[in-house]
Amino acid sequence: MTNDPGFTCSCCGARHPELPMNYSTAAPYVWDESLAGREDSLLTSDQCVIQAQHYFVKGLIEIPVIGSDDVFSWAVWVSLSRDNFSRSADRWDTPGREADQPYFGWLSTDLFLYSPGTINLKTHLHTRPVGQRPLVELEPTDHPLAVEQRTGITLDRVREIAEAVLHPSADTD
Repeated sequence: MTNDPGFTCSCCGARHPELPMNYSTAAPYVWDESLAGREDSLLTSDQCVIQAQHYFVKGLIEIPVIGSDDVFSWAVWVSLSRDNFSRSADRWDTPGREADQPYFGWLSTDLFLYSPGTINLKTHLHTRPVGQRPLVELEPTDHPLAVEQRTGITLDRVREIAEAVLHPSADTD
């Protein structure tokens, strides 16, 4: 392997200077900009509340890269119950919070590269030390994303993901 972190895109032929190892979504799939500014709704970089009825926290699905010390990650939204969201928010800046039990949640980000879709996959949200995003552990099913989280992906797969994200209209099969 070379020290060049870039890649040549098979979709557009362009040389990209860096192979991205993480992607993030701005909001849960159910967020609508018409909710911005409402008293019963909130969207920050880490938390989301929709009409005081739906509660979300942003976390990372981390996937080991086979043959490397690198980790690929998706920054995604997980829905939590009102009680779990409240507890998570109360402990947001509390040292030692990583000792808390994981919170059950539902994946609330549509990662279009995966079939079947990723909406409502079962998760466990593991709190980490203050300043670190929670770890999202997918239920160990045969869903392709859950398999990747358990078994890892190759650098070729990371390139495939980069090409699909850069060119979403291209065939991602």
